[in-house]
Amino acid sequence: MSKFIGDRQFYRKVLTVAVPIVIQNGISNFVSLLDNIMIGRVGTEPMSGVGIVNQLLFVLYLAIFGALAGPGIYGAQFYGKGDHEGVRHTFRFKMYIGMGILAIGIFLLFLYGDPLMRLYLHDNVDSTQSPELVMQYGREYLAIMLIGLIPFGIEEVYASTLRECGETRVPMVAGLVAVFVNLGLNYVLIFGKFGAPRLGVAGAAIATVISRFVQAGIVVFWTHLHTARMEFAKGAYRSLRIPAALAGKIAIKGFPLMANEILWSVGMAILNQCYSRRGLDAVAGLNIASTITNLFNVVFIAMGSAVAIMVGQLLGAGKLEEAKDTDTKLIAFSVASSAVLGAILFVLAPLFTRFYDTSDAVKSLAAGFIRIGAVCMPIYAFMHATYFTLRTGGKTLITFAFDSVFLWCLSVPIAYVIGRFTGLPVLRFYLCMQSIDLLKCAIGFALVKKGVWVQNLVKEE
Repeated sequence: MSKFIGDRQFYRKVLTVAVPIVIQNGISNFVSLLDNIMIGRVGTEPMSGVGIVNQLLFVLYLAIFGALAGPGIYGAQFYGKGDHEGVRHTFRFKMYIGMGILAIGIFLLFLYGDPLMRLYLHDNVDSTQSPELVMQYGREYLAIMLIGLIPFGIEEVYASTLRECGETRVPMVAGLVAVFVNLGLNYVLIFGKFGAPRLGVAGAAIATVISRFVQAGIVVFWTHLHTARMEFAKGAYRSLRIPAALAGKIAIKGFPLMANEILWSVGMAILNQCYSRRGLDAVAGLNIASTITNLFNVVFIAMGSAVAIMVGQLLGAGKLEEAKDTDTKLIAFSVASSAVLGAILFVLAPLFTRFYDTSDAVKSLAAGFIRIGAVCMPIYAFMHATYFTLRTGGKTLITFAFDSVFLWCLSVPIAYVIGRFTGLPVLRFYLCMQSIDLLKCAIGFALVKKGVWVQNLVKEE
């Protein structure tokens, strides 16, 4: 068991890295849950409209995440090596690629937002929702949310670099401040409290945009006021130059990750579009379920970040055997903790749905989706940890095949066939699609055990 369970010092280090990320993401997702409930109190159509828009924005969020992941691999290893100039170059690379992705994404959503939203509007005879009202609320929400993408991108560039340098508390504090700003403004603007106008969906979007400017401001100002600790920020903008050889290496490693995140997020959006063919009640139920399960998923998501930071720094320092041992223990801890949280979520599933002012049919579907997600949580944890293990070692082509190729060659075709050519009820449909991930776990286990990811990328930089 010593292979899978670490000593007290090991878990102290894990908690030092993971707990701030858990707290930040946990509170952020809890506030998202409260936001979702507030919008749900306005009506089911506003909730569905916001849920559809968030599906589209999810693609752009993951495109940014993927674009920053490639330079992030080098950033963590450069920091482990003690090369602050290398970290500075990766920071500049992130800023270039992040702002470029944002510009393209905003342009596409501005032009094609309406036709993309309509892909999710499939009514059925049992639903009481109006597709046109859902579309109207979605359009209103998207127009404002596009503004908030700019501070979101800047904050991600800074916060990801801080985490690679071992500083997880500042992004956590910034995230906490932002979510409470968001929560307070949501209450005021959605419901028209304290003399403010009752803006509904538009109020929720305005609150989110303001909170993102606050979050970005905190992270950026702290970084440049503490350059003695964050040495990469010294002269970060004095020159915009990146050594061509390094930029080429980052691009080669990073492009598969960016393509993977884009294709994976688009694939997930297509899966949800297939579920939406079972009616708008399925859209509303999935929106509720995803918001609640995200609250419980924060632990295994944080453990993925712990793998990237702790294992990445060990690889950069040339401690390859220690990196392998640490990775095994991190994966075991992630799966075990997710199993416990999944059991709790399974029991509490029906309780969460009572907070929503929606139909009994939507509540029943939401509880079913939540319980399926709860049972599968250890599976998600294992997949997430193995993905980050492969990525941290620079095996980006393998991660591309592991994630996107698997999704597009297996999951998407199966969902397309079930969604369009069968009458399988949506809950059984959803369970079938989650079960496919067991095969992905087997592939991930084989790749990690083989050790193909164990390499120092910055040894000669």
